[in-house]
Parts: sequence; C-alpha cells; structure tokens
Amino acid sequence: MFKRSLTPEREPTRSAGREPARSRTMRAARQALHVLAVELGTPTDPGTPLFGAVRNRWLRLLPYLIAFLFAVSLLPSGIHVLVADYGMNGALAGALATAQTAPLLLAVTRPLQAWWVIFAADVICALALTGTDGVAGRAWPWPPTVIVGYLVLMLALSLRERRRTLIAVWLMTGAAGILSEPITPEPIAPEHTISTWVLLFVLSGVMLMMGATLRERGDAQRKLLEQETISEAERARRTLLEERTRIARELHDVVAHHMSVITVQADSAPYRINGIPQEAQEEFGAIAATARESLSEMRRLLGVLRSEETERHHEGPEKAPQPGIGQLPKLVEGTVRAGVPVELALPEEPVALEPAVDLSAYRIVQEALANVVRHAPGAQTRVSVTATADGSQLTVLVVNSAPPAPSAPLEPDGTGHGLIGMRERVRLVDGSLDTGPLPDGGFRVAARLPLASPASPSISRPAPPATPTAAPSPSPAPPLSEKDSDST
Repeated sequence: MFKRSLTPEREPTRSAGREPARSRTMRAARQALHVLAVELGTPTDPGTPLFGAVRNRWLRLLPYLIAFLFAVSLLPSGIHVLVADYGMNGALAGALATAQTAPLLLAVTRPLQAWWVIFAADVICALALTGTDGVAGRAWPWPPTVIVGYLVLMLALSLRERRRTLIAVWLMTGAAGILSEPITPEPIAPEHTISTWVLLFVLSGVMLMMGATLRERGDAQRKLLEQETISEAERARRTLLEERTRIARELHDVVAHHMSVITVQADSAPYRINGIPQEAQEEFGAIAATARESLSEMRRLLGVLRSEETERHHEGPEKAPQPGIGQLPKLVEGTVRAGVPVELALPEEPVALEPAVDLSAYRIVQEALANVVRHAPGAQTRVSVTATADGSQLTVLVVNSAPPAPSAPLEPDGTGHGLIGMRERVRLVDGSLDTGPLPDGGFRVAARLPLASPASPSISRPAPPATPTAAPSPSPAPPLSEKDSDST
C-alpha cells in the first residue's frame, strides 16, 4: 500500500521538475539569440570614419589608404587563387572576390555592415569550393586571400564596435567553421588534420582582442586628457574665486574704516556744532544708523566668504592693518634675505593714495617678487613706484634680469595662476596690467593704477567736481612677461 501510494506522487513531481528546466533552457537560448541579433545589427557610430577625431590630417587618411591598398592587392590575387588553384569559374570567382575585398573600403566608416557582406561572401565561397576539382589538398573552407582580408576587417571592426559585438562576430566566425565540418569535401578530409577554420577562428580572436585593447587604451587616454583639462579649468576658477574672496576680506578693513568715520562724525555732529536744528540732528542720527547697519551687513557678508579654516588659521593677520607702498622697503628687505638682489625706487614726495589702490600696489609687488624667488632665484631685480607727470596714475614696475646660469627654478612646474590675483586687483581699481618677456631672458611686470579709484572715492574729504577719470598714460609701459607661478 505504501509503495503504491508513493509512486504516483513522485512521478508527477519529476515530470514537473523537468518541464521548467527545459523551458528555462529554451528561454535562455532565445534570449542569447536575441542579444546576438541585436549586437550584430546595431553598429556603433555608423558613418563616422576611423580616426575621424584625430587632428593630424595624414592620420585621418591612413585608414582609407590601408583599406585601398588591401582591396587593390587582394582583388586580383583572390581571383587568381580561385581560378588557377581551385578551378572555379572565372565569372563566379570575380564576383566572389569582389564581394570579399571591395567592402574593405566600406569598413573605414561602417565596419559592421562591411562584415555582413564579407562574411556572407566567404560562406558562399566555401560552399562553391565544394563543387570544384582543385580543392583537394588545399586550404578549405577559407582560402589564404580570404583569411588575410578577414583579419584586416577584424582590425577595423575592433577599433569601432563594442566588446559584446566583437564577441558575437567571433562566435559567428567559429560557428561558420564548425558547421562547415560536415560538408568537408572527402578528398581533403584525410590530408588536413587542422582545418583553416580553426586558424581563422584563432587569428580573428587575437586580432579582435588586440584592436579592442588599443581602442580602450586610446579611449582611456582621451578621457584622462579631458579630465585633466576640466581639472585645470576648475583649478583656475577656484584660484580666481579664492583671490576674489581674499580681496573682499582685505577691502573689508578699508571700507569699514570709512564707514566708521561716517558713523563717528554723524554721532558727534550735534556736540561739535552748535545751533543744529532738530531736523538736522535727526538726519545725522539716521546717517549714523545707516552706517552701522551697513557695517553689520558687510561683516555678515565677510562671514560667508571666510571659511572655517581661514577663520581659525588667519584670524590674527586679517585683523592687522592692511599694507601699502609704505611697507615695500620691509618687503624688499625680506626678498633680499631670500637671495634675490632687489633695488627699490619710491616717489620722493608722498603720494596720496586711496586705500584700495595702496593695497593693490603692494600686493602686485609682493606677487611679482614671489615669482622671481620661485622661478628666477638670484636674478637682479628692480622695483619702482612712480606717479605720472599729470598726477593721474601710479605706475608699478617690477623688472628682473635673466637668472644666473647655475641657478635652477625652485618651482619649474608652476600652474600659471599667479597673475590671476594681479589682474583682479588691477581691475578692482580700474587700472591695467601689462606683461611680456625681455630680449635678454628677463621678465617685466607693470601695472598702471589711478591715484583716485573711481569705484570708491574718498569719504574723509569732499568729493571733487565731476570730471573725466584718470587720463590714459602718455607713455604706456611696454608689455611685460607673464610668469608661470602659483597664487600666493
């Protein structure tokens, strides 16, 4: 009873287990065939020539030249081999040889479509050779000329198509060779232990792998170059933003001084001036309140610009008074101690400068001397600060000669971002900056700054009447060199 009841229960279970396995196998086979058809029917960038993105014109023409040479050489040789060696009809041999070689010209722009034509022609040629008399003792199913043309096509195909497409092409090549075994002509069956389909299958795989490796390596180098270009642009942008932030922090002290003066003058006016009407006192109070509010807004803006690390590590220097051309002798003294001989020439008479102009002149000289220390150590350097004859502009000139022969740059691989800060400071005060090399191998940096900044006129003295701003210099300085340096 127990065995009779057990047997009918197990048999349906086994048959049910076999049925899903067969269905899964069929489903997997259908999916594989679908993927194979999609990969073989979806070319990558059709119509785009190989090496089309290369700038060199001769390299762009190289694939056309190679395809033309192989097509011209393989066409007559293929016809001769099929007619003379295999005994094929001349018209049929010419048609097959043309179909096997002419698409090599198409492979430059559409290698996958060229493969379909050549592969079909090769299969038809193998079938046609089974009916010829000269096939005995010779290569079959792929004659030598067919193998050479097919390998050239594999190279073009590997330089363009995806890896999955290349695998599909390789498998189709092997499948065609395997299917040719049952129809191998009897006379050559005992004479050939290794058919030519195995040779073509192996060589085509090697060619596909080699071409795909070269293509992937070129793609990786191109992406790396693009990434380096993007990184360099991001570094330049970040340097510019950091320099603007630094300028904004420094200008905070300059503007805060004037706003503080306005506040004090407005608050003390009723006590310093007798007989001020009540309306005027209220107006002075409103001016003082507006000045205090402006100071608060400016401090909040400065807090946004200053990062936590800058706040922590540079809190002391940012609260110190901002330097000007009066501190240039001390700056030059430090540069001389660094091993750079520097001569300094300042105006004999004191020049009244706006704080922003004074600070910009100092920072330009500071950066120029830093460039000399980095890239031309030991070079004779001259720094001059002069005012134009009409008293409208301040000219800051830094000239260094060629460095001594034994000396080597301390930073030979500078990023070239050092002039970003100079340009920003010059543009801040509506000035100009010129750079250029000297014939003797030295460098010059010249900046022309207006003595009265049009962007921020002095508040501590009455504003002058509306007149044209600083006139252009009658004798502009020659172009100066752009040193390859980092921003300070």
